[in-house]
Amino acid sequence: MLHPLRKVVLARPNCRLFSVSQNYWHAKKGLVLGVYEKDKEDDSQHFTEAAESFDRSVSGKLSELLSISGPALKKGKNRIFYGVHKDFPSVVVVGLGKTSANVCTKENWDTCKENIRAAVSAGCRLLQDLEVPELEVDPCGDAQAAAEGAVLGLFQYDEFKQKKKMAVKTKLHGSSGTDGWERGVLYGEGQNLARRLMEAPANHVTPTFFANTIEQELAPFSDKVIVHKRPQSWIEGQQMGAFLSVSKGSEEPPVFLELHYNGNPDSSQPPVVLVGKGITFDSGGISLKPSSGMDAMRADMGGAATVCSSIVTAAALKLPINIIGLAPLCENMPSGKANKPGDVVRAKNGKTIQVDNTDAEGRLILADALCYAHSFKPKAIVNAATLTGAMDVALGSAATGVFTNSDWLWDRLHKASIATGDRVWRMPLFQHYTRQVTDSQLADLNNIGKYSRSGGACTAAAFLGEFVTATHWAHLDIAGVMSNKDEVPYLRKGMSGRPTRTLVEFAAGLSAEP
Repeated sequence: MLHPLRKVVLARPNCRLFSVSQNYWHAKKGLVLGVYEKDKEDDSQHFTEAAESFDRSVSGKLSELLSISGPALKKGKNRIFYGVHKDFPSVVVVGLGKTSANVCTKENWDTCKENIRAAVSAGCRLLQDLEVPELEVDPCGDAQAAAEGAVLGLFQYDEFKQKKKMAVKTKLHGSSGTDGWERGVLYGEGQNLARRLMEAPANHVTPTFFANTIEQELAPFSDKVIVHKRPQSWIEGQQMGAFLSVSKGSEEPPVFLELHYNGNPDSSQPPVVLVGKGITFDSGGISLKPSSGMDAMRADMGGAATVCSSIVTAAALKLPINIIGLAPLCENMPSGKANKPGDVVRAKNGKTIQVDNTDAEGRLILADALCYAHSFKPKAIVNAATLTGAMDVALGSAATGVFTNSDWLWDRLHKASIATGDRVWRMPLFQHYTRQVTDSQLADLNNIGKYSRSGGACTAAAFLGEFVTATHWAHLDIAGVMSNKDEVPYLRKGMSGRPTRTLVEFAAGLSAEP
């Protein structure tokens, strides 16, 4: 009789290998390997370089099992085998699609990278469900994409649950692609930081808690990072009347978080300024939102979460670029002190705003932050905000809507999004929309468009444009990509942390330019 550990067993994903003791199972590692689909009818599927090497080490047993266990693996599908190798009691083979996959102009992403992220994520989750504590992952020809798939796919927010998903350690299988793997891990962890902040309940993530968390995350890089947590007195001194008008409805004090990452040895190089909307809970204020789905408004600080997390990642990557992050943080609550529809407030640049809808508060706090951003004489200003439901209606979760006055800036954001698979799509900044927010009965501007149900994302962008004089500015409306149901296969259901990786890739691209 063969020793139980020498048995080769095929199983469906929900099966267990009962012949292996529980202690042995937990002491050992799992392995995720990739296989390519046929490019032509007469082709056969073939392994990645790492999988081919593994197959040779087991005398072709893996390829034999794969061929007799069912039809050829399609993209995104996987199969698990037990007992193939003494060091890896469980081996998952994942389908990577065709080797010919590359940048797809129709989809506006790199299909090869996306296939790797999705496949690796699925393989890692399968082993996590089987409570395998350590995994090695095939680089699949792109170690960074593989690492992103592993790190993003294994994340689940369960901080307040007694029953938690098993924490799984992942590492690169083999020595090929170490730098890319480490980079991918940082990209994935950066997005996961944004996910943690967005998913956490609003009674825990207050403006003060948010600022303290980011300060702690940046502490290891204190030689190149300065953090300012500006209190209400400073905000008042800056005459940020629009920001203050939103914050005054809540008992939680506002915080203006200001981050300086000085990565460029030449300190005279102008910074890129990233601005994020930081409403840690949005009830709508006096213009109260419907109760159904209001709990998701704990993530209305998604702009601040993605911006700050991207700066943490840039610091971890030691990108040679200067970045300033600005996050006006507060709650939007109804109270006796809250903004009332029809109120008029004054922004930092002196413009007056008629607040006809207190639920259009994000543009008010961003208006003052954008004015302040100009004081740094930036190379470019990019703001991110879960700004309008209209953006979700327009694009859904397929892409972040980008409104920009700069082709130069658009090209770089678009290029970054192709690499990350976290897509962007350009939207219009026509004067047609500007006229709808400048036609106000009581003030210079109205915080909602003249035809409130038409082009809401566009009129919101036009409103922000009234506080921008910089040549290179982009507004990213991330309301549609705020959460994930099943659209992005390598993200579990919940808050998505998008587009953190695209912002990091954008900064990395700029840092590499002469």
